[in-house]
Amino acid sequence: MAKKSSSGGLVYSTEFGRACPECREPQDQCRCGEPEVPAGDGIVRVSRESKGRGGKVVTIVSGVPLAGAELKTLAKELKQKCGVGGALKDGLIEIQGDQRDLLVSELSKRGFTVKKAGG
Repeated sequence: MAKKSSSGGLVYSTEFGRACPECREPQDQCRCGEPEVPAGDGIVRVSRESKGRGGKVVTIVSGVPLAGAELKTLAKELKQKCGVGGALKDGLIEIQGDQRDLLVSELSKRGFTVKKAGG
């Protein structure tokens, strides 16, 4: 017997129990909430940016082939290595100041293929 939600999605089945209403997979096999690893060319790019920041410079790290908690941990470790603040926004790591040289060497040590991007 299968129960349906008011929106028409399967929420329970006697075959496998509770189901995800979005993908209709068993809840223990659901992958809806997991962030996807961004598909890219495998090169981490480190660039400098100051537009829209009141003249303040930030270093942007993009193309990191990690997702979720792993990316957050990497961002935290890079900020600590540089001794500055920063943020993780939309899969991009922002580090305050011009830290390109330090970040390129640190990411290379961690096994990533790294390039400086921009001027």
